[in-house]
Amino acid sequence: MHAMDECRPPLTLPAASDLETVLAAWHAATVRLEQTHAALRAEVRRLSDELETKNRELARKNRLADLGQMASHVAHEVRNSLVPVTLYMSLLRRRLSDDPGSLDVLDKMEEGLLALDTTVNDLLSFSAQRDPCAVRLDLRDLVDGVLAAVAPQLHAQAIEVTVDVPPGTLLLADRDMLRRAVLNLVLNALDAMPEGGELVITSWQGSQGLELEVADSGPGLSEEARRRAFEPFFSTKPGGTGLGLAVVYRTAEAHGGDVHVLNCPEGGAAFTLRIPRRAMEAAA
Repeated sequence: MHAMDECRPPLTLPAASDLETVLAAWHAATVRLEQTHAALRAEVRRLSDELETKNRELARKNRLADLGQMASHVAHEVRNSLVPVTLYMSLLRRRLSDDPGSLDVLDKMEEGLLALDTTVNDLLSFSAQRDPCAVRLDLRDLVDGVLAAVAPQLHAQAIEVTVDVPPGTLLLADRDMLRRAVLNLVLNALDAMPEGGELVITSWQGSQGLELEVADSGPGLSEEARRRAFEPFFSTKPGGTGLGLAVVYRTAEAHGGDVHVLNCPEGGAAFTLRIPRRAMEAAA
């Protein structure tokens, strides 16, 4: 045996306590690694979902741009044709002033023209790409004006109206765009209650901005209808154009806000239009 071997200390195993410490540290490191791996997988999944959502939104905006150009062209052509027809209808009414039967037929024709004119206005509102012309307005006055415009329809359908919008609720927004959006929300609610019901309009202001809710007591929306509610040309109503809620979405987007819908626990649906305070401050 060599002298060096004689000087080497004998090989000894670590004590049991030291081995337990090593194994505990190994286990802790393994657990942390698994937790980090799970967190990374969750983050990758979140980013993938976010990317998919952004891609869908981009595709939707591109589709809306194409549809907007087409809608604008069609709307202007139809409006140009409606002007002389409306004029001739007015002249015809004068000639038939002593013929009640013919006047009844003429009334039906004018109702059809009015519906067509409403569709044209929706198309033009949908296709408009202009920036909002913000003015300071009283939301209660605007809501009262919309309800006054649809008062005959409210009475005919026996709709009970509740308005919880405090007088003097001021905001900065484009009056025409916001009025059109509120009108479309109200008309959408009326379509959901052909046999009568309750229409509730509520607003509240907070540090984040202003919200306006239009709720009805109708049957509510299916999952598909809620998911596609703001898609242009999607409608669950026979003969509907599917543009009313698309105009609301466009108005909210133009004001830097959003609009969403949910079914109420007690029945019916509620649409909420939100205009953030930062958008109103920027407009000011």
